[in-house]
Amino acid sequence: MSHTHNHENMDIHNMPTSHGNDTMMMNMGNMVMQMNFYWGKNATILFKGWPDNNLGMYILSLFFVFFMAFAVEIMSMGLKINKSMNPIVGGLILNSIYYTVRMVLVYFVMLAVMSFNVGIFIVAILGHGLGYLFVKFRELAAADSPAETTGSNATHPKV
Repeated sequence: MSHTHNHENMDIHNMPTSHGNDTMMMNMGNMVMQMNFYWGKNATILFKGWPDNNLGMYILSLFFVFFMAFAVEIMSMGLKINKSMNPIVGGLILNSIYYTVRMVLVYFVMLAVMSFNVGIFIVAILGHGLGYLFVKFRELAAADSPAETTGSNATHPKV
């Protein structure tokens, strides 16, 4: 079995950074991909040319990745379907769409972290962590509220 590969545009080499450290990078034609963690706004996150070495766009990408990771955790709570809804539409189709959107966000966060930018990594972890904290806080608040409302309904009439 014979395999032929075109390796003309693929070059793995060490390039010095501005700090004098050696950084492993992969050069594929016009695109250079970082192969280890690094600091800085000079990153390519999800799409070629974004954030394009622009500090404002880099900060926007940090917020974008944070909110995607946060949304993944919020969406882990699942979709609440109205019981009066058709089980095929509500249970199967809407849940499938919801799950697909959640998986798109999961993979986008994963691909953003694969930029090896430390800032992106930190905001992804913070987004997941704070999203999880928010979900658990809501679950605890929901678990406490039926006990409080049962006791308060007996002593306070409805207005």
